[in-house]
Amino acid sequence: MTRLTSMDHPPATTAPARTDSASADPGIARDEVDRLIAAWQRERPDLDVAPMQVLSRVTRLARHLDLARRQAFAEHGLETWEFDVLSALRRAGHPYELSPGRLIRETMVTSGTMTNRVDRLAQKGLVERLPAPGDRRGVLVRLTTPGRVRVDAALERLLVQERKLLARLSSDQRTSLGALLRTVVSPFDQD
Repeated sequence: MTRLTSMDHPPATTAPARTDSASADPGIARDEVDRLIAAWQRERPDLDVAPMQVLSRVTRLARHLDLARRQAFAEHGLETWEFDVLSALRRAGHPYELSPGRLIRETMVTSGTMTNRVDRLAQKGLVERLPAPGDRRGVLVRLTTPGRVRVDAALERLLVQERKLLARLSSDQRTSLGALLRTVVSPFDQD
């Protein structure tokens, strides 16, 4: 098998269409994903690396979002997991309580993990356990007033961070991107 050099071009029948979007539109600045795609196209011209155009950028954006989330939550004395539990309770509406089973479904963790998390949040005074009405063995987890104040403040800070991440997009572009990502993600969110 002959190795292609940078001066050689693969036969037209085996080469995938170019996926270097920045080269197609000179008004768009190249990013790190463009560089890695160009390198893969050079090294593996037999492969269609088009999925990387989207998914490598989603991965990089997720890293930036994770950092923004951690910063927003840390400013309010919360870990990411704490925000997840508190926000699930906050979204439930007044009186801001859920069963442990519902919290497990909302945050996608195991029963043992949730027990540990509720214990730690209760020690901080951010949640409390209450007996479930009509079920002697049942328990409800309720957001306390300090928990609600803290999760609300962290959410406000998070939204500031998220707006910064999306600042280069118009309102219509954000709506379109949200719809496209929903199409990609929705099969994974089916119950």
